[in-house]
This record gives sequence, C-alpha cells and structure tokens, in this order.
Amino acid sequence: MDSFSTVIRTASHEQHEEANTSTFMSDLLGGRLGVDAYTRYTEQLWFVYEALEAGADRLASDPVAGPFVRQELFRLPALERDLEHLRGADWRATLTALPATRTYADRIAECAHQWPAGYVAHHYTRYLGDLSGGQVVRDKAERTWGFAKKGDGVRFYVFEEIGNPAAFKREYRELLDAINADELEQQRIVAECRKAFALNIAVLRALGEEFPLSA
Repeated sequence: MDSFSTVIRTASHEQHEEANTSTFMSDLLGGRLGVDAYTRYTEQLWFVYEALEAGADRLASDPVAGPFVRQELFRLPALERDLEHLRGADWRATLTALPATRTYADRIAECAHQWPAGYVAHHYTRYLGDLSGGQVVRDKAERTWGFAKKGDGVRFYVFEEIGNPAAFKREYRELLDAINADELEQQRIVAECRKAFALNIAVLRALGEEFPLSA
C-alpha cells in the first residue's frame, strides 16, 4: 500500500504539471513578459500567503495541522520585502487581488478556520512547491530582470532557515505519512489538494489574460 505522501503527490501530478506549464508561467519564465508581470504575480502571492499564515499560530496546537506549522517556512515577511523593492515603500496602497486570487485566499482561510486537515492540503501544495519549482522562478527572475542573487525581489524563494531543502522535504513527507487522519479524511485531503491546484491554475489563467503576449 502506498504511503499517504505518495498518494497525494501522485493524485496531483497532472495538475502540478498544468500549473508549471501554464501560458502565463511559460511566458514569464521564457523571458517574454516584463518585470511588471512578475510584480503582479508576486502581489497575488501575497494574498495567498497572508491567508496561509494569518491563522497559523492558532493552528500550531491542532493535532492535525499543528505539526506542519513551521516558522522557517513562513513567506510573508520575504514577500513584503520583495514588494517594497518592486513597488516602492507605498506598495500596500496599490495592492489588489484578482477575483481568482480572492477566491483562492478565501478558501484557504475557510479551511484554516473550519477544517485543519484541508489547511494541510493547501500548505503542502504551496510550500513544497516553493522549495522545489519555486527555485526555477528565482533563477529566471535573477537572470531576466537583474535582481541580485537571492536578494530583494526574489527573497520569497529564499529559505534562509532551511539549510538542506532535500532533507526538509523528506521530513515533510514523513509528517504527511504520520498525519492524524483516517483513510476517509486522507481522501478528503487529497481532493482538497486537487482543488488547491485548480485554484492556483485559475489565478495563473487570470494573469495570462491580464498580460497577453502581443501578436
């Protein structure tokens, strides 16, 4: 019988690939979009991580979600430093969420307040992606728009408190395998993971509509 971490990874594999190869991400990573598109993407991430991290302290003692609440993963301070670099000191005044982003963030907040196991699905989807594929985004952003290596503008992708990402991801998968949830609840978590990917893909699609390539 497959471990839960294997089940959840396998179940979301196709959506993971769809997100990584979306038109917006392909154009962004291919250098076909400007820094304004990268900035807009970073702004949308702020709303997602604000929802993830605003209720994290309350969930720290939860038997299901608590083991996953790790301060070294928190991205909001780094995102805010990036946005100040990209938009200036008054970046909050012009910060706006796309409708798809608002829907995504609202679902995360709903899970955080009402269904800790569902919160784990969103936690897994975002943070393990940041530790893995997010590094490709950082590298491309540094080379395409001239950000200092691991400096302001790309700090969201730099996990300074995680010295060995591979070891951390192994530990995270062990937490998934030991999650305090029965088989039925695990199936619900897998379904929520798929939903998380779908919500993320909707944001990328909306960004693609906002930043279409000129013919």
